[in-house]
Amino acid sequence: MSATATVTVSQPGSGNYKEPFVSGPLAFSLENERKGTVDQPAASHQDYLPTWKPEEKYGKLEPFTHLEHGKDADPTFPDLLTDGATVVDLTANIGAEVSGVQLHRLSDKGKDQLALFVAQKKVVAFRNQGFADLDIKDALEYGRYFGRLHIHPTSGSPDGYPEIHVVHRAAGDQSAKSFFASRLSSVTWHADVTYENQPPGTTFLYILDSPDAGGDTLFSNQVEAYNRLSPEFQKRLHGLKAVHSGLCTLSPHGFANLSGHEQAQASRNNGGVVRREPVTSVHPLVRTHPATGEKALYVNPQFTRHIVGYKLEESNNLLKFLYDHIAVGADFQARVKWQKGTVVVWDNRVTAHSVIIDWKNGQRRHLARITPQAEEPYETPFDG
Repeated sequence: MSATATVTVSQPGSGNYKEPFVSGPLAFSLENERKGTVDQPAASHQDYLPTWKPEEKYGKLEPFTHLEHGKDADPTFPDLLTDGATVVDLTANIGAEVSGVQLHRLSDKGKDQLALFVAQKKVVAFRNQGFADLDIKDALEYGRYFGRLHIHPTSGSPDGYPEIHVVHRAAGDQSAKSFFASRLSSVTWHADVTYENQPPGTTFLYILDSPDAGGDTLFSNQVEAYNRLSPEFQKRLHGLKAVHSGLCTLSPHGFANLSGHEQAQASRNNGGVVRREPVTSVHPLVRTHPATGEKALYVNPQFTRHIVGYKLEESNNLLKFLYDHIAVGADFQARVKWQKGTVVVWDNRVTAHSVIIDWKNGQRRHLARITPQAEEPYETPFDG
């Protein structure tokens, strides 16, 4: 069995699912991670190595009331950007790099201001952090402040900590060769797990081991993507809703048939787990951020399936236009480079992102994500 899962649906605009990151115990050698290889040292944070336990099963996620900490935070950020902090914008409309702040030492007021700061900047790279060296339970407790922690239905996680989503390409891994044998690009624009009824908000991803070069992450400002549209086009999008799911197959007659699950199948193909049964949610195409009031496009080609009430061709064409608009919008995108000690924090409600698989085959790339869930997406009336 191949260790690379590439599952696609070719219907235009339907949201082709692409799994550029191998997931599952068949994809790597635990011995290589613990001891290293000729070309790669041992993993530096072995307590974060992924595990998969088939006996781990979770029920349906129940609704909860989300507290948006950024809503009433001080917009001058006195408890976040203290003396010695430096902020460098990555672009004019998305992203920043911050030095001189230790995230894990922030007070509650500082955390509230962090939520607002990230909502405004969309994505922030905090450099020289000690976050990866915290005990995992302490890192999770930190993340829990921002919302109920999501447990990914298929990804590997550190032993005993299913709330950690491990992003892991192992030492010696050669699967990029197989991937690029059938694909032109590794770019997979998405927002995380938008198939959930209450998808993530303020999200944390921190580096453990990185390749010598490459492996950057692209981010798109979905607020600016919405703002670039003409008022009449914006008006047309308001009121529309779309189905989000890891499910996407087509019946022989060309109609949507929600009976497969690509993310789950990709995990099974690599000996992984499916902790929770697949889910489908309906969200507005335009959502409003509860702290900033900004409107953002809320579609992505990984998990958005079809527009409710539209015929197949109508839905496909509108979604394809929006996906292309997001993909080619280099003037509202930023590219974040990973360095030792970096924690990237983004607001999953108003961004899309994609890893760039461009590093040398066989080099390890190992990160951990803490994913607090937020409110159910909602939209406010079109205001012209």
